[in-house]
Amino acid sequence: MLITRGALTTFSITNDVAKYFAIIPAMFSAVIPGLAKLNILHLYSPKSAITSAIIFNALIIVALIPLALRGVRYRPASASSMLRRNLLIYGVGGLIIPFIGIWAIDLIVQFIPGFGR
Repeated sequence: MLITRGALTTFSITNDVAKYFAIIPAMFSAVIPGLAKLNILHLYSPKSAITSAIIFNALIIVALIPLALRGVRYRPASASSMLRRNLLIYGVGGLIIPFIGIWAIDLIVQFIPGFGR
């Protein structure tokens, strides 16, 4: 159970970091123009960026429920190799998946009326 908790926490922290790259530039780029450099996803508009991040967050929570219930599979190994493996899977995955997910959702959300620039 401790391994599962650590994996989910690692994913959650890195997931939040990635989501901030979508939300913060969208919210404050009009007030602080320098934040536009952080808009690495080049999302359609601030409204669509925030909406996409919220939708992604709701979907990822639902997607993580089976992992939380089932748990991370335990394989006898040293602590350092288990940590390395979990950081690679859940840490790097937590950084990459939100970028892809939010970008893909933004491609759909931009066609909803009211999310224009």
